Amino acid sequence: MLFLALGANAQDKKITKPQVVEASCGQCNFGMKDKKGCNLAVKIDGKNYFVDGTNIDDHGDSHGKDGFCSVIRKAEVTGEVKNNRFVARTFKLVPEKELPKK
Repeated sequence: MLFLALGANAQDKKITKPQVVEASCGQCNFGMKDKKGCNLAVKIDGKNYFVDGTNIDDHGDSHGKDGFCSVIRKAEVTGEVKNNRFVARTFKLVPEKELPKK
């Protein structure tokens, strides 16, 4: 039983310094399953998580041309992964002009 408890905690991750992640609609762009319609999700270290603490429509029209259901955006976030969800302490969209050039 101790092994199971340690395994569950290993999945939790805290992001205390702002980190830029991909953000989008989990269902429309990340292939995630949920029965409640469109929901905000982020990709951290290659894994997708639904977001608690902010909503998909808090950042503009999710179905607009630059909305989360149409495109994958970049966001600067802090928070933690808990129970396989990302609990956002901060969530700020990075304007496209501020993204580093590849």
